[in-house]
Amino acid sequence: MFADWTYALQDWPTYLGAAWLSLKLSLAAFVLACSLGLLGALARRSRHALVRAPAAVYVEVIRNTPVLLQMFVAYFALPSAGLRLSPVQAGIAALGVNVGAYLTEIFRAGIQAVPRGQSEASRVLALSPFRTFLHVVLPQALRNVYPAVINQLVQIILGSSLLSAISVPELTGTAMVINARNLLTIQVFGIAAVLYLVLTNLVVLVAELIGRAAFKPPLRPIRARQSVLAGLRTAVRRLVLMRKEA
Repeated sequence: MFADWTYALQDWPTYLGAAWLSLKLSLAAFVLACSLGLLGALARRSRHALVRAPAAVYVEVIRNTPVLLQMFVAYFALPSAGLRLSPVQAGIAALGVNVGAYLTEIFRAGIQAVPRGQSEASRVLALSPFRTFLHVVLPQALRNVYPAVINQLVQIILGSSLLSAISVPELTGTAMVINARNLLTIQVFGIAAVLYLVLTNLVVLVAELIGRAAFKPPLRPIRARQSVLAGLRTAVRRLVLMRKEA
């Protein structure tokens, strides 16, 4: 049994290369998904029905169809329409479009959670609508939805395993090729599972560090804390004096 694991680990450079490809594909798809999600959220909040309707159709169609089917459409159906994509390009497009629909609703909820008073105060300060959204609304919305957005990034990493169906040599596809060669199913897919765990946990750790640096919680004013402590001390002194007088 130990010899089987040793033999399976001889292909570790191939595993690492495939894991690195999976991570690069996932990050590229995540950038596309965030762009589509933000544009979709703004479109869903538009006052014009002609802008809201396409965004609503996009969200409903993508969220209610399988991502694997969307990959097949991107890779096999689009060439018939004159748009030829490589397997990597089709995979990135399919994952980005799929997760972008979910991020549309996530970003929309985050924007709606920002109090309207923030925008009204910005208008009082003569900020343009664009600057109000960019400097006031968007930072607060991102802070509200940051954990959910990172969760979608993890889902993209896990969903990248489906790209093996369109011959992308990512981690799962590479594991299938190695397994067909040495027939060590438990060992090969066990190594792939461990690498997925490492990738997702590493991404979550880095995202947590970025979140701590970018979204610092508001600190209570020192004066306010001192006034609270002074009030508590005064109350304790009064209780002590009342007991002594009694």
